[in-house]
Amino acid sequence: MFSPYYKASGRGEPIRHSAINVALYGPRGARWAMTERGAAAVARAPDLLAVGPSAMRWTGEGLVIDIDEIATPLPRRVRGRVRLLPEFINPNSFTLDPDGRHHWRPIAPRARVEVVMDSPGISWNGHAYFDCNDGSESLEAGFVDWQWSRAHLGSDVAVLYEGVRADRSRFAAALRFDHQGGVSEAELPPAAPLPRTWWLMNRETRADQGVARVRRTWEDTPFYARSALETTLFGERVAAVHESLSLTRFVSPAVQWMLPFRMPRRPG
Repeated sequence: MFSPYYKASGRGEPIRHSAINVALYGPRGARWAMTERGAAAVARAPDLLAVGPSAMRWTGEGLVIDIDEIATPLPRRVRGRVRLLPEFINPNSFTLDPDGRHHWRPIAPRARVEVVMDSPGISWNGHAYFDCNDGSESLEAGFVDWQWSRAHLGSDVAVLYEGVRADRSRFAAALRFDHQGGVSEAELPPAAPLPRTWWLMNRETRADQGVARVRRTWEDTPFYARSALETTLFGERVAAVHESLSLTRFVSPAVQWMLPFRMPRRPG
C-alpha cells in the first residue's frame, strides 16, 4: 500500500506490486528489506502466500513465515523463520470510515512468536500481535493521518486506534481483548503528547493521566514512525508498540522520489 510504483501505475493491478517487508531492530540485527516483485513472482493458495524467495503459510496451528531477502540500503542477507502462534483468533473486522471503504482486523491480538534468523544470527521468542488492513480505495484518499498502539496487559491486550479522515472527521477507539478472545470497547484514556521524531513527525498516544514516554524510536521516516513506549493503561504499567502515519506526507513528491531507495523493485 506504500509502493511508489503502485501509486505511479494508477493502482490498477495490486498483484503486480507485491512485497514482504522485514524490519529487524537491535544493536546486532538492525536490517530492513522490502523488495517489490511482479505477478510472476507471486504464488497464492488458501493457506499460502509466496513472494519471490519468501513465503508465509498457515499450518492450522499458526503462521510460519520463511524469509529470504536482501536488506537495503546496505545489501546484506536477511534469512530465517518466524512462527506466530495465536492464543485466539478474532473473527471480527472494524470499519474505519462511514462509507465502509476501509477495514481493519486484529486477527490475533494476542499471540506468541518464535524467531530464528540465520542472517543475522539472532533468535528470540515472546509476545506477538497480528492484524491486517484492507480497502477499496487508497489510504490517502480516506485518511489524513492515524495513530495506533498495542500493549499486553496482565491477561488482556489493549489496542488504541485513532486518526483524521480525509473529510477532517476524527475516529478513535480503545479496545480490550481478553485471553479468551472477547472484545470490549473501553473508555478512551486522556491524550498523551509525544515528542516529534527527527523528521518532525507528529506523535500522540493515549495514557492514564495523559503521560507516556518514548523508550525508543525504531523507524523514523518522513511519513511513518514506529516506536516503543513506556506508559500506563487502565491502571497497568506497560510497554507499548506505537505507530504514526501521515498520508499527506506520503503523497508529497519529495517522499515519492525517496521511497525507491528503501523499496527497490526487481524487474519482471
